[in-house]
Amino acid sequence: MEQTAKHVIFRGRVQGVGFRYTANSIARRYEVTGFVRNLTDGTVEMLIQGDPTQIDNCIADIQSEFAGHIRDAQIEPATFSPRYTDFRIVM
Repeated sequence: MEQTAKHVIFRGRVQGVGFRYTANSIARRYEVTGFVRNLTDGTVEMLIQGDPTQIDNCIADIQSEFAGHIRDAQIEPATFSPRYTDFRIVM
């Protein structure tokens, strides 16, 4: 199975609305690893790894769930790291 990674920055009203917890819950429905966390500039960062289809579907579900809150999502390729064995919220 091909393993890849994406780095995502969500902008908009994405802090204080349960974004990290919901994103974590959605990610756990998929076979992905990585993390989600708030950044000091008011954005939310996510690193997501796994099968490309699983990653794309997970990101799409998060964007759909928070369609009224996300103004922009910057999605870029990232380097896959075996250090992530699950998906979690980090501080």
